[in-house]
Amino acid sequence: MTTVLKLGGSVVTDKETPETVDDDALDRVVDSIADADVPELVLVHGAGSFGHHHADKHGVTPTEGSHDADGVWAIHDSMRRLNDEVVGRLQDAGVSALPVHPLSAGARDADATLSLPTASTATMLSEGFVPVLHGDVIAQSGAGATIISGDELVTHLARALDADRVGLCSTVPGVYDESGEVVPRITRFEDVANALGGSDSTDVTGGMAAKIRALLDLGAPASVFGPDASRGSSPGGRSGPSSRADFQLTSPGRPAPRPTRDRSVPGRRGRRPPRPTRPRR
Repeated sequence: MTTVLKLGGSVVTDKETPETVDDDALDRVVDSIADADVPELVLVHGAGSFGHHHADKHGVTPTEGSHDADGVWAIHDSMRRLNDEVVGRLQDAGVSALPVHPLSAGARDADATLSLPTASTATMLSEGFVPVLHGDVIAQSGAGATIISGDELVTHLARALDADRVGLCSTVPGVYDESGEVVPRITRFEDVANALGGSDSTDVTGGMAAKIRALLDLGAPASVFGPDASRGSSPGGRSGPSSRADFQLTSPGRPAPRPTRDRSVPGRRGRRPPRPTRPRR
């Protein structure tokens, strides 16, 4: 069973402070993933306070590109450093995580059609690794480089790998209706369009409306849930043609010990220091 799980940027970073990891939130999610020991798991994480900050500065979006190599590097480098942090903490928790950087693997043509080979990701899965991708910049014919969001990666990977289920871990417990209650199941976008504003322009990478449209188009069981659901409570906001009882990361009856973590560096697992940023010209 292949699972594609997206960790929202707001879950793993403090979006109010540029390039700041939310240590407690990331630790909780990492612990849940390690406890669950999900087979054939692919992870994707968002940009949060890392990539968005640089993308805004350099005016790069999913539709507006740039030929400024310094700007493109700044966006990618921030995401690479966040990916290093996520992968490092997963490895410290006993998860066989490995990085996959979209900038080095894929491209878009002049019509913005994505080409992102997944042979390396599929092979990692078959060999017992957990590929960890991230929102990034990606070369686009005629536009230089544009943003590829974590949500776009999730839908691409789910189709290419024929995923059995998809999960989006956000800061909210699901999709809210107009009265503020979590919608337990979504089968048509029109049912939640008013609550979502009926627009895909909620944020630079599409917002919740775009997420729900993409999940409904997948055809695989999918869930939108908050961090607490990853520790075993029942999430809301499921979408797709098939119902799921839940999307729990926690697997019952797995108390296997994990490696002891060195907490000598406050706010960071002791396994590895952060990779230095390349000096700017």
